[in-house]
Amino acid sequence: MPRRQGNDTKTGKIQNKAKMIQKEQDNIIHKYIRYMKLQRNYSGNTLEAYILDINKLLKFLKDNGISPETAKLSDIQCFAASLHDIGISPRSQCRILSGVRAFYKYLYLDGYIKDDPTELLESPKLGDHLPEVLTTEEVDRLEQAIDLSKWEGQRNKAIIEVLFSCGLRVSELVNLKMSALYLDEQFVRIMGKGNKERLVPISENAIKQLKYWFIDRSQMNIKPGEEDYVFLNRRGAHLTRTMILIMIKRLGAEAGIQKTISPHTLRHSFATALLEGGADLRAIQSMLGHESIGTTEIYTHIDTHTLREEILNHHPRNIAAKDNKVEK
Repeated sequence: MPRRQGNDTKTGKIQNKAKMIQKEQDNIIHKYIRYMKLQRNYSGNTLEAYILDINKLLKFLKDNGISPETAKLSDIQCFAASLHDIGISPRSQCRILSGVRAFYKYLYLDGYIKDDPTELLESPKLGDHLPEVLTTEEVDRLEQAIDLSKWEGQRNKAIIEVLFSCGLRVSELVNLKMSALYLDEQFVRIMGKGNKERLVPISENAIKQLKYWFIDRSQMNIKPGEEDYVFLNRRGAHLTRTMILIMIKRLGAEAGIQKTISPHTLRHSFATALLEGGADLRAIQSMLGHESIGTTEIYTHIDTHTLREEILNHHPRNIAAKDNKVEK
């Protein structure tokens, strides 16, 4: 019996410690969310992504009886290794670890810890990955796959034109307001990440498709509070990101496009088309709403890749070499 009482006491201590760790974590997370909302001005989607990633870390630490404040570099490295072990891609690992660094930077700045254990934390190396882009001809094929006899047909055509014409994020598109359209002046006012506002030019064709959509839109029963949203579903409420993703993937399949595409593909295509047309990288950065020019620089790699393909396919020496191979 004494032995059993000792085990019960030990179990009770472990449970109490786990409860204390959970309480500490809940308190820290509550303050961290408030910090990101008020100080960093993160959008709801960004905030949700950060919290999901941090919760992965906190669960790992809790399962190993470690509080966030006492975690060492070796603990974070073990967490990083666990991400690899469960099959999370290197790119997703990088994103998660970036969120972990931001979290520990907050803990350091707010006085929870004296040293930041993530200062020497390394991320997995990524190979060169160029996002898929669509040519103008492929964008045309997407639009040609739309059935304009359906009530949502013109809306979907306007969506594709606005995405390709303005390079918007899908979250920016679904939150686009009628009051942010300045069609006579040919620009739209976009509220981007971190509630940063920017003005983006819009093409004449995109304006034309919007005006056709407004004819259909004017005949809808719009839900109260949804009147200012540009794009609506059949119930008169604004669209979601998932609705846009499903629509574009379906149109891509119907158009016979073999590439893996999403709403973000049209954003990449917009930027690549601008760069190939001679636009300045800083101007592209401004239109995309990138905080860092480094993010925009990926399009220089796309352009270099495109240039290489053009040289291989059209340089007279390469054409001659191909002809010789055919003759042999």
